[in-house]
Amino acid sequence: MSNHNSQGMSMFRGRRMPENGLIVGYAKLLEIIEQNTSKQFPLPDVLSMCTQKHKRYSTNGWEVYTKRHIPNPDLKSQIYFALKYEGVDLQILKESFRLFEEQELIDIIQAEPTSQYTRRIWFLYEWLFEKRLDIQDLKVGTYVPIVDEKLQYAVKGTNSTRHRVINNLPGTVNFCPMIRRTEKLESYIGLHLNKKIEEGIEGVHNDLIRRTAAFLLLKDSKASFNIEGEKPSPSRARNWGYIIGDAGKLEITTDEIERLQQIVIGKDKLKHMGIRDGHEGFIGVHDSEDFSPIPSHISAKSSDLAKLMEGLLETNRMLQENEFHPAFIATAIAFGFVYIHPLADGNGRIHRFLIHHILAKTGFANRNMIFPISAAILDDISSYEQVLESHSSPRLELIEWEATEDHNTNIINETIDLYRYFDITKEAEFLFACIEDTIVRIIPSELDYLKKYDKLTDRINDILAMENTRVDLMIKMIHQNEGKLSKRKYDKFFSDIDGDKIEQIEEMYDDVFFAQDEE
Repeated sequence: MSNHNSQGMSMFRGRRMPENGLIVGYAKLLEIIEQNTSKQFPLPDVLSMCTQKHKRYSTNGWEVYTKRHIPNPDLKSQIYFALKYEGVDLQILKESFRLFEEQELIDIIQAEPTSQYTRRIWFLYEWLFEKRLDIQDLKVGTYVPIVDEKLQYAVKGTNSTRHRVINNLPGTVNFCPMIRRTEKLESYIGLHLNKKIEEGIEGVHNDLIRRTAAFLLLKDSKASFNIEGEKPSPSRARNWGYIIGDAGKLEITTDEIERLQQIVIGKDKLKHMGIRDGHEGFIGVHDSEDFSPIPSHISAKSSDLAKLMEGLLETNRMLQENEFHPAFIATAIAFGFVYIHPLADGNGRIHRFLIHHILAKTGFANRNMIFPISAAILDDISSYEQVLESHSSPRLELIEWEATEDHNTNIINETIDLYRYFDITKEAEFLFACIEDTIVRIIPSELDYLKKYDKLTDRINDILAMENTRVDLMIKMIHQNEGKLSKRKYDKFFSDIDGDKIEQIEEMYDDVFFAQDEE
């Protein structure tokens, strides 16, 4: 329970408030839901409160409003406040709507049929529950958007003539993550990172672009396996690299996801291949004594997967048709996929493939240049893990489960909304950071390396007659050892070459890789 009273408080659900005041909006709705049903739901990243003062400010997960913003304590007024100031939280709204008797909700709508907040409630109720209230279609009123684009990102939307609203929700009823409009995301959008890819390879010879792409392909494939704690054989890494290279070419369907899993895992290597059917899953370990599960993430119920996967794939199509920002589509679909965890194994690599696929499919990533997003993730793996944990950890507390005889998990409460309605602002900010790192650092670095590699190769060939493969091996061994060929490597691979020549090549390496650019 919350550590507070109705007049003043210092904590709400474990989150410290910046000063005494009243919780309002979604925080208050969560309190009302808990009082009436004993159910709890994940806290939004930002909560709202009002004080008796006249100062409005933001701090540490709170938006602080003034005394004039204080809504009435009833359910309807708190929903109005939430929609006006906090945006759309589909899960909390859906559970709040359950607290109304249907006739009570009809009376509220008919009492203020042209109010924008009443119309939004009306639409959202019928959309979320897929049922029609006994109310005649509205005939007057200017169309108002369901999502306030000053608060959250939305699609262009379609008109609902019944409610006189624009449905600009960035998803479908079976899968609709939301993204808050933040200064950080606005800044990333303003960078026009996709144009920087074009600028970075402008004037670069096609052969160098092709070789850089091939190098990045293998680098990204290895990184994706490393994230999973695996060291793949060269053939597995290459095979998965080929799949990444084809990202954006095929449509993502259930069949395609199952095909990708076979490539990742190996055909029929698992007892249960494909979308889970009748068996559950979790990420974590087992107790060393009784082997009971110790999950860090619990996969969606297998009985919910048909709806969830249909929603995810339909939302992917809808967002692309509506020209939603490619980075936001990639965030919603890829992270949504890994949270649903529809496969027994291979979810993580397919999750990262989906990022590649969507950025390529939408034209954000240059078709001629591989986008090594897994390499960027691996370089900031701690932030990646924190993002995943910040989503999974609070939801883990809300999932009631029991251990099965085969030491798996069996969910015993209703959880589908945990996997289809959630906020992915943190995930979007993280993915944008990876995209920027890829474009600004990783791709230019690989292009620069290959330019210098070619220059050094030519200089070595001027003083030695040596097979290309041996030149390649020598350069990479020198590069790996920060400019020096170790005695052990020299004795094993290059003892036929005079030591003076090796020193000369090391000087060449230093001159090529570390001299100041002449340009």
